[in-house]
Amino acid sequence: MRIGGDYPLIEFEMFGLDLLEPNAIIGDSILCITALILASKVHKMKPESTFFKYWKIFFILFGFSFFLGGIGHTFYNYLGVPGKYPGWYLGILAVYFVEQAAISIYPKEESKKLFKRLSGLKLLLALSAATLVFALVDLSIDPSVGLRVPSANTFIGFFFALGLIGSKYIKLYSPGFKFHVYSLFILIPSGLFQVFKISIAPWFDRNDLSHVFLWLSLFFYFWGINTYQKSLLKEKGYSRAA
Repeated sequence: MRIGGDYPLIEFEMFGLDLLEPNAIIGDSILCITALILASKVHKMKPESTFFKYWKIFFILFGFSFFLGGIGHTFYNYLGVPGKYPGWYLGILAVYFVEQAAISIYPKEESKKLFKRLSGLKLLLALSAATLVFALVDLSIDPSVGLRVPSANTFIGFFFALGLIGSKYIKLYSPGFKFHVYSLFILIPSGLFQVFKISIAPWFDRNDLSHVFLWLSLFFYFWGINTYQKSLLKEKGYSRAA
């Protein structure tokens, strides 16, 4: 085990290419496939509403952000740090749709409009801040610095959408929203492994540890969504335009 520093990256060769971190592309691919499967399940949910549509978009963006992240890790010798940018940008955008999903069923119309504007403003600020970091900071020294803006954006967005609003929805709509609140606690170890650079072995480093908890959190998101769907189906006179 190593704390406070990273193991040397695993190198391997395939098709004449000098590649890195096979564990990264495997873990990221698992996250991608899981997210896309859950997106397809949400797509089939009834009754239809913007809540479910936004969550479906989140799962799709989340999945592709990690697929691109795996590409960025494995082809780092050829793409360099810029190869990581697409995944980081998609991650920022994915959080926006979680926020929009939570806001879409907020009961007070005036507050809903305000939250939507704030969510859009936060998206713009996050994308701008990330772009400035990518342009002005030499990330070749420590690429993990590039994750700071996406990570901060995720923390703020998820705390608001899954924590503050999610806890309100437990009594208002469905007890299943407790899974969204619980997901925040699952994400805490994921962040700690990254911040303190805790790795078990070269083939199971801090990114792999973090991804295990991210993978688990996907199911908690889905359980909350699915339970809410079941509660809607039980309601009499539910409007499909909700």
